Amino acid sequence: MPELPDLQVFSKNLNKLFKGKTLNNIEITNAKNLNVSAAKLREALEGSELAEVKRVGKELHFEFNNKHILAIHLMLNGKLHTLDGSNENKFSIIALFFKGGKGLALTDFQALATPTLDPAESDIPDALGVTEAYLKQKLSKTKTPVKTVLMNQKVLRGIGNAYADEILWDARLSPFSVSNKLPEGKVQQLLKSIEEVLKDAEKQIVKIQPDIISGEIRDFLKVHLPKQKRTETGATIHQKRLAGRKTYFTDEQEMFE
Repeated sequence: MPELPDLQVFSKNLNKLFKGKTLNNIEITNAKNLNVSAAKLREALEGSELAEVKRVGKELHFEFNNKHILAIHLMLNGKLHTLDGSNENKFSIIALFFKGGKGLALTDFQALATPTLDPAESDIPDALGVTEAYLKQKLSKTKTPVKTVLMNQKVLRGIGNAYADEILWDARLSPFSVSNKLPEGKVQQLLKSIEEVLKDAEKQIVKIQPDIISGEIRDFLKVHLPKQKRTETGATIHQKRLAGRKTYFTDEQEMFE
């Protein structure tokens, strides 16, 4: 599933492609995940100019000049494809056709990717905007593993399985550490690692595939790599399940319990 750095790059590239263009029409192939009728979606967006594409948590928000927003959550297998004319993609959910003939299709073979018209605003902070006071307060109130807290989109938006492992390795903090046992110094280090790891990942993605609007690039990761046995520091990478997800970590990471 694309996470914050992936979506950050997608949004910038989508702006390059479509910002300022007028949406001529929407082709809706699979309406089951829409929060409104197909007619309502068309009425709200067709004929409007795309003002900006923003990443909001794990979603892409297409903001139009009439103040309507189309939010897209790619879920696990959603993909975005540029179009030049008709949409020939399999497993299509919706397609946006802009003035001039260019377009964008959303596909998902599981049909789980979700387009939402005018999503509700959220007061849950983004991973790149979280404060130390907020993070400390959330961690201090739970006995759950720290990795579980980082991935909880109702606590912090944007971090998924892969980058939770990367952040915790960078902070030298065990993913299985009990959240309310973390000392203040470790919370500060965790906050620093969240920002540094996510921002560096965005730079790495742009370097490897500058025009990417879909998929995941993970080759540069340091610990969340299924085929890699050791980190760049020479430590053995262990794998264990946590809440049903594969978790990658090393003995360098300190445990608090």
